[in-house]
Amino acid sequence: MFIKNLLKNSALVLTLSITPLIAAALPSDANQPIRLLADRATYSERTGVTTYSGNVTIEQGTLKIAADNLTVNLNTANRSINSAVATGRPATMQQIITQEKGLAKGQANRIDYNAVTGIVTLTGNAKLTQAGSSFSGNVIRYSLSAGDVEANAGGGQRVELVFPPSESGSRRGVR
Repeated sequence: MFIKNLLKNSALVLTLSITPLIAAALPSDANQPIRLLADRATYSERTGVTTYSGNVTIEQGTLKIAADNLTVNLNTANRSINSAVATGRPATMQQIITQEKGLAKGQANRIDYNAVTGIVTLTGNAKLTQAGSSFSGNVIRYSLSAGDVEANAGGGQRVELVFPPSESGSRRGVR
């Protein structure tokens, strides 16, 4: 149950980090202004593509994203987000999920969010950490609707999960 909750919450964090205009983890985050800084920003009315490049940072409440580039594809009819891609070496995010669960951090060379399918994909040195636990691999895919996680290591490496010892000191195994 702990692993399922950790992975489900991590997927939520990543989704929220990529789409700060849609939702936020803490209710107060959604009511905060969005501050986006970049060296350059371009928008194409015809295609609905907005590109931010050069030391891109986004902040909204407890949410913080840093990337070399961020591309957002909008539905030109209703101005909603179809997809977003953050890239960097690595692209990073952090956000407080709840006061009880604390700060979650994620990073990957590329973070893709598909608003149509509800899938978040972290590619290239992907890693999530929260409450002392971490989950890493080369590619991590999340289905937001189902809460499922698929991780692939690639290149002869392996997926890694690291959990801190339980507070009660019990030695229960992962099931």
